[in-house]
Amino acid sequence: MDTKLDLRYFRLVLDVVDQGIFTVDPGGRITSFNKAAEIITCYGESEVMGRECASVFRTDLCDTVCPLRRSIASGARIQNRQVRIHTKDGRLIPISISTAPLQAPSGELLGGVEVFSDLSHLEDLKRRLDGQYQFEDIISRTPEMQQIFHILPLVAESNSTILICGASGTGKELLAKAIHNHGPRRRKPFVPVNCAAIPETLLESELFGYRKGAFTDAKRDKLGRVAQAEEGTLFLDEVGDLPIPLQVKFLRFLQDRTYQPLGSTQSLKADVRVIGASNRDLEKMVREGTFREDLYFRLNVLQIALPPLHTRQADVPLLANHFIQRFRQATGKAIEGISAEALAALMDYEFPGNIRELENIIERAFILCEGREISIPDLPPQVIAVSRQADRRNARKEQGLDDLEMEAIRAALDRHGGNRTRAARDLGIHRTTMIRRLKRYCF
Repeated sequence: MDTKLDLRYFRLVLDVVDQGIFTVDPGGRITSFNKAAEIITCYGESEVMGRECASVFRTDLCDTVCPLRRSIASGARIQNRQVRIHTKDGRLIPISISTAPLQAPSGELLGGVEVFSDLSHLEDLKRRLDGQYQFEDIISRTPEMQQIFHILPLVAESNSTILICGASGTGKELLAKAIHNHGPRRRKPFVPVNCAAIPETLLESELFGYRKGAFTDAKRDKLGRVAQAEEGTLFLDEVGDLPIPLQVKFLRFLQDRTYQPLGSTQSLKADVRVIGASNRDLEKMVREGTFREDLYFRLNVLQIALPPLHTRQADVPLLANHFIQRFRQATGKAIEGISAEALAALMDYEFPGNIRELENIIERAFILCEGREISIPDLPPQVIAVSRQADRRNARKEQGLDDLEMEAIRAALDRHGGNRTRAARDLGIHRTTMIRRLKRYCF
């Protein structure tokens, strides 16, 4: 059969397949692009031919661990790797890809081939199923967090000041961003300020800015974080660390939304929503005189308290799976999940660092894991130690129950003169069960 005819039929076959298929030369430049690939990416074949595939797909792996480039370099096949690509019309969609090298019968390397499927419909279905457990990037199935999810849309639509309380690592800034992103100010800046991370002497100028000549090194005017957040949201993290003198100035700002940059005699007006957050007990600080009561009430229009992770044990598997998916996409490692033993160890752990600590544990596991699932050796020593303590406690508990059962059987046999049938009836168990227990305890 004529070679040109063979190639024509081969192309017809590729265009019938409902998966996207494209090939590249050894340099990564596209040499073919089927109809399904055009539909999924919104690029026409003529637009991509001869271009490097990285410039078309723009995945988060293109510049680091590109599966197609690895297949061409190593000669290995890579299957069912999930990544996200940017389509021509600007959408970010999830796809599943499989790659392999292309070699001539002579062994000459011709390039590589990639087959990919659009997973958008599956992700939409999963989002609908999991929607009750998630508000933006905040994930939980516990009743306490579901109550927070319920009020968040209402909170986001208002312009009122919000105070978010919770231990370090519980996701206070994530919650503040979610409130901002779902409110009328979402197209304007979200400006975070960590009051505990900025020296007390610089905090006022950092918040309100300064004018040229306000102090020795003030060579020009500088906008403060309040001005940077104009028409948007100012997030004050660790607001309990504001020094008392600055608390007075910030109280005035909350009252009338005016402030004076350092070195200025003119008050400026600001249109800014304020969200404060603290891991400290502000009510206790008010009683101790280290936090102004009037400022506390100005901040505490609506308070949202985030519970620590150790009270949300049901969320540990949900969050662990979320972080596994995130790091799988970021690193390209084919880690599919976590073993039952490793998950049980995480469930036994109390997470003093809360969700941030769990995220770090999963990231560490991705570095160390050499298989397809995270196992006990991939976890940090403190988690393994707690798991072993739990195993010992369970073993002692089981041993204690065994001892009680053995004593009960011995007492029943004594009462009935060694008659196993009557002893079994006395204990409310079947005679064969009694015999198995006697063998177990070597009676």
